[in-house]
Amino acid sequence: MTAAARNDAGDPKQSGRLAAAATNAPARRRGRPPAAASTAGDTRARIVRAAVELFADKGFHGTGVAEIGDRADVQRGALYYHIGSKEELLWEILRDYIQLMREDAERIAASGHDPIAKLHRLIHSYVGLIIAHRREVAIQLRDVTALTGERAVQLQDLRDDVQDCWQRVIDDGHAAGLLRTADHVITNSLLGMLNMVTVWYRPDGNHSPGEIADLLAETFLDGITTTKG
Repeated sequence: MTAAARNDAGDPKQSGRLAAAATNAPARRRGRPPAAASTAGDTRARIVRAAVELFADKGFHGTGVAEIGDRADVQRGALYYHIGSKEELLWEILRDYIQLMREDAERIAASGHDPIAKLHRLIHSYVGLIIAHRREVAIQLRDVTALTGERAVQLQDLRDDVQDCWQRVIDDGHAAGLLRTADHVITNSLLGMLNMVTVWYRPDGNHSPGEIADLLAETFLDGITTTKG
């Protein structure tokens, strides 16, 4: 021990300050050195992108955690630090895009437009988001049952919220005499049809997302409206 250290050790005030500093120092999470928040965020974003690609191509069950780490260039120990578990990663991927759908559907449903105009806007919004997040949609269609417990319940609640927005608009249209029916079968079938866009859509196809939305909206509304606008 140096002379300075011996002096500090013999100074009650200095010892108290050292003890307080040790007590107030932020705890360091085991298994990973400290990193800047931006660096941690970038790493997590790489992991999520890698998982989306792999889950879409190989399926949730067909993808190993090590593969995700290799694709994201993240060592396995650091990978678990960022994601917790593979199921947690699946939950986050599905949750994030469905939350976007819910937010847009709620905004449109609460707008001052008439129900027919709202349905046009809902279809355009949904098609645009389905195409922008077609990998996430493909993962949901194939692997949503991999979620268990509370995560499965939370995701279903989000999906129900989206459908409720659509149903309210269709109910309003029927109440106003603009739609022939408000049966839930119609709402379920419409959303199911829109979800399948992800299966056949090609970026180099003949129609833009907006043109696809127009075609689908016209086809649906021609079949359900009581009058032609």
